[in-house]
Amino acid sequence: MKKSTNIIARLSKIGLFFALILTFAVAEAQQQPSGTKNVVLVHGAFVDGSGWKPVYDILIKKGYHVSIVQQPLTTFANDVNAVKRILDLQDGPCILVAHSYGGAIITEAGNDPHVAGLVYIAAHAPDKGENEAANGKLYPPAYKSLQKTADGFDYINPAHFHADFAADLPAGIAEFAAHAQMLTADEVFHAVIQNPAWRSKPNWYMVAKSDRIINPDLERMYAKRANSHTVEVNGASHSVYESHPIEVAKLIIEAARQAPIGKQK
Repeated sequence: MKKSTNIIARLSKIGLFFALILTFAVAEAQQQPSGTKNVVLVHGAFVDGSGWKPVYDILIKKGYHVSIVQQPLTTFANDVNAVKRILDLQDGPCILVAHSYGGAIITEAGNDPHVAGLVYIAAHAPDKGENEAANGKLYPPAYKSLQKTADGFDYINPAHFHADFAADLPAGIAEFAAHAQMLTADEVFHAVIQNPAWRSKPNWYMVAKSDRIINPDLERMYAKRANSHTVEVNGASHSVYESHPIEVAKLIIEAARQAPIGKQK
């Protein structure tokens, strides 16, 4: 009887051991993303890449390799080159994601062979011969708080930053962002697009329905023209990438799974 009990105990331990192995294997498999594994995030004007952290945290937990560009916002060429440097560091195809003015940047930088697909988050997506400043006049935004320095850099009046840029973020977070602004050379908004990547690569678009910085109707025009896979987020401000990270991450994951990628390293 004692021998039988020992055998049963040993079998139970073996069963538990293999159960643990299976649990770890399943967990490991769940952390291996299907499709494109690399994601590159590009911020817009007046902010830096730190606003992407909520999206970054979600994607990292899902097993994606995520890089965030910190472009200088001094000239359009410098900003495009900053993105290309990060693209050159990728070990395979990537999904290139941008917010706001960053959309104009990835519209050019997205021609890089590393890029499997583009995701625009409340972003500009100009066509050849267009610039975002002119497009903005076709669909005027609601905000009136833009200021300019004597040497040609733009910023948003901090007193109106919360209402205009980030109405759906907590006041404290918006206030910090208002006073941590990256002043942006006005000339970057007038850069003319030469070779729009969205014409040759699959793309996805998120419309922020309460955006005061870019008119939501302009966002819809961009998405329709580019034949984007489009989602709209109710009540979302221009800071949708920070205030609705779950929805944003979901769209990026959709792009990563659906974009044609060929063989990855």
